[in-house]
Amino acid sequence: MDKTYQPEQIERRWYQRWEADHRFAPSGEGAPYSIMIPPPNVTGSLHMGHAFQDTIMDTLVRWRRMQGHNTLWQIGTDHAGIATQMLVERKLAAETGQSRHDLGRDAFIDKVWEWKAESGDHITRQLRRMGASVDWSRERFTMDDGFYKAVQEVFVRLFDEGVIYRGKRLVNWDPKLETAISDLEVENVEIDGHMWHFKYPLAGGETYEYIEKDRDGNVTLRETRDYISIATTRPETMLGDGAVAVHPSDERYAPLVGKLCEIPVGPKEHRRLIPIITDDYPDPDFGSGAVKITGAHDFNDYAVAQRNGIPLYNLMDRKARMRTDGLSYEASAEFATRAARGEDVGDVSDVNLVPESLRGLDRFEARQRVVEAITAEGLAVTQQGEDGTAQPLVENKKIMQPFGDRSQVVIEPYLTDQWFVAVESLAKPAIEAVENGDIQFVPRNYENMYFAWMRDLQDWCISRQLWWGHRIPAWYDPEGNVFVARTEAEAREKYDLPPGIPLNQDEDVLDTWFSSGLWTFGTLGWPEDTPELATFHPTSVLVTGFDIIFFWVARMIMMTLKFTGEVPFRRVYVHGLVRDAQGQKMSKSKGNVLDPIDLIDGIDLDTLMDKRTGNMMQPQKAKAIAKATRNEFPDGIEPHGTDALRYTFLSLATTGRDVKFDMGRLDGFRNFCNKLWNASRYVLMNTEEADVGLTDSDIELSLADRWIVSTLQQTEAQVTRALEEFRFDHASQALYEFVWNEYCDWYLELSKPVLWDENASDEAKRGTRRTLVRVLEAILRLAHPMMPFITEEIWQRVAPLAGKAKDDGNESIMNQPWPRSEMDKIDEQAERDIEWLKGVIVAVRNVRAEMNIAPGKLLDVLLTKGGESDHRRLENNRHFLAKLAKLQSVEWLDNPAQAPLSATQRVGDMEVLVPMADLIDKETELARLTKEMDKQDKFITGVERKLSNESFIAKAPAEVVDKERAKLAEAQANRAVLADQHAKINAL
Repeated sequence: MDKTYQPEQIERRWYQRWEADHRFAPSGEGAPYSIMIPPPNVTGSLHMGHAFQDTIMDTLVRWRRMQGHNTLWQIGTDHAGIATQMLVERKLAAETGQSRHDLGRDAFIDKVWEWKAESGDHITRQLRRMGASVDWSRERFTMDDGFYKAVQEVFVRLFDEGVIYRGKRLVNWDPKLETAISDLEVENVEIDGHMWHFKYPLAGGETYEYIEKDRDGNVTLRETRDYISIATTRPETMLGDGAVAVHPSDERYAPLVGKLCEIPVGPKEHRRLIPIITDDYPDPDFGSGAVKITGAHDFNDYAVAQRNGIPLYNLMDRKARMRTDGLSYEASAEFATRAARGEDVGDVSDVNLVPESLRGLDRFEARQRVVEAITAEGLAVTQQGEDGTAQPLVENKKIMQPFGDRSQVVIEPYLTDQWFVAVESLAKPAIEAVENGDIQFVPRNYENMYFAWMRDLQDWCISRQLWWGHRIPAWYDPEGNVFVARTEAEAREKYDLPPGIPLNQDEDVLDTWFSSGLWTFGTLGWPEDTPELATFHPTSVLVTGFDIIFFWVARMIMMTLKFTGEVPFRRVYVHGLVRDAQGQKMSKSKGNVLDPIDLIDGIDLDTLMDKRTGNMMQPQKAKAIAKATRNEFPDGIEPHGTDALRYTFLSLATTGRDVKFDMGRLDGFRNFCNKLWNASRYVLMNTEEADVGLTDSDIELSLADRWIVSTLQQTEAQVTRALEEFRFDHASQALYEFVWNEYCDWYLELSKPVLWDENASDEAKRGTRRTLVRVLEAILRLAHPMMPFITEEIWQRVAPLAGKAKDDGNESIMNQPWPRSEMDKIDEQAERDIEWLKGVIVAVRNVRAEMNIAPGKLLDVLLTKGGESDHRRLENNRHFLAKLAKLQSVEWLDNPAQAPLSATQRVGDMEVLVPMADLIDKETELARLTKEMDKQDKFITGVERKLSNESFIAKAPAEVVDKERAKLAEAQANRAVLADQHAKINAL
């Protein structure tokens, strides 16, 4: 083996070998175990969340494969409708100056497929770097022919059953992309906003007595008003108001309920009226307690409008500009006034309540014009300014603004015709599947989140106004009648349409969440009854983040139960979200994103700075981000290798919702890989050319041999139990402690007195060599699911010595049996004896450190005050003690009163004595200790002076004061230790 561990040299080589040898495909033997990878976007790059999640899945699959299961880890990518269309549109514009509309739909789709063929495998190449043992021979894409067939089948069947329908409802609308988007594609960002307060005059100049009271019922304000006051952050939407709502319990407005008020904007001669109604939605304690209801432009208002039969007036077009189509403002206002008086006016699609002067304006420009017009008319609520004059009441306040995560423009609630899934009938069996335990969430508390969402479902908008995606299998005749079928020919036959009637397919495509909802069964060949579907479905476990329990997990459960009669998976393992070391979400705008490939391969500071500050949406933040990056990574990021990164992720996989990524821990696990590498080199150097007990030769096991074999059994049981419980943090910790603390730090040292002793028997040496290689080989198999590359590399050298493989390189550790704990090999006596031995050695080492005795100086040691077991252990382990504790002699002292002046340590009831005479230069050591005590005294005096300063205590933050007190306590403790050592040496 190479002297140093160099992961970059082994990782690519081994992955290519595994893939070429088809190691990842199902074996066809054993109980099935399957996992479906959450399909990453075909446009995507591997981020920390992917790397974390893929590490967990690969660990599970490799572990179950070694247990003899017939494993399938299904790989595939999502077509990512919006992201892919945007990417190809930008590429097209940059290369040819054309838009997709210049090309036309079919030619543009051809361009997308060209891009996928050239560049769509970026993230799958990165998955290979992470060691993902997915079955590449079964790779799927959500737009491939077979999966497309499954999507069409589901749509048609649900439509025929009345579960899918087309209707006009409010959706999240992206005005830049001109499509509906899901809630998950909306980022709610806190921004500086305004709250305008306006007066809605009462119809006919009517007045009322407005009274405000305090909590005790005392009148605090009484005045006559001819208006009702509302507050809004979006004045442009006032044009589409259908009512003003107040709470039924709000006494202030009780006289107004059922009356009309006037919207204070628009041509005066056509100023329209709206009713004042009651609804439970308004909060009497928020603002004025009166809320304007604009059902076509606000989700809460939409619900109020639906409950109260208020018309929905659309004000904007697809680009969020004020509408220019429809009726004139005069005709529209007359139409809306009739509706306000209770008349049934029917369809209001052509009603355009945007005044002619505002038509065609951007919504934000229209907002400014509306505010100016209302203020100029004196219908803004006013307050007294600093100069004593009345000023319009405009609150500057933080508001949550929805932005499209792709387009970065403000999302508009928009009333439009879309396709929907009526989820109620699908939700009931999906809830029952979790209630009755057919599906179990790990941790269990996420079931509550699932139930909360499932019991408050809204119908699901599944259509998107894009070109790239699964085109909706619906056709329209010239009159707008819709015909749903798998093909146009099927539509004509199904609906008995004459050949002469022209049909046009729906222009929209399906939401990507619709197709990914079919992922577990669509990838296995459904709607055909394939062998893979029969073998691997339901799948064993889904690994996912909690943020998509509703968007993906719940929809998979609903769809899979509906079309297969089976649950999609038996268990859902829900992991936390990877954040930075401070617990902040990783984002480009924060400049704290870590690329897992950079952690594997390393990256220099300049390149890291370019990645973090280039192409920013908010370039003004670049300077601060650059400074923070220099401070955190002054020399860039060193390479760590895949195995160290994977082990770090697993150690962080707790049951919490946040995973704080720690670079220090990553450094520590790189050291762990180095430790395993160096330990293996030691084992090989002492065994490769020697007798390791492969034949039936006699062997003799030392106490250390029996102890490490016993401890291994317990570690095997711990790791297995932790993996079964999805406690990857516990599994990685148990293995780490065994390898580092027991095998490397103790057993390898305990092997030297046997291997390097010329007087040791051949049987003893053979027994220790065999134990060295067999325990190391078991360690490698235990570690392989977590650290696949380094374990394979070492195993190829160790396995033949352990009798586990031929020395021809044709076998792989990933196909070896998972270690199983053997209870008959647990030797509790050996474990107790070794703990005693370790205790004595540590005691002697502590004395050396405290008394500043050279590590190589041979010592005389006395043991006393112990029992018979201590006597026995001493006699049996003199050789180990002498070698590992560097002892010249070790004897039992029957009479503790006869002990010379010694440094003393306790091991249970027994005392370990190290006589001090002649060990040190007394005067030199006393002088050194005196100097150290003087240094501590000066430090203590300074801290005490600071803490006695009342001004410092009063002004300094509490954490600073606490830190100073901790410094004082530590210094005083150190001073006491030095004084104790001084007293002991002075007495010699």
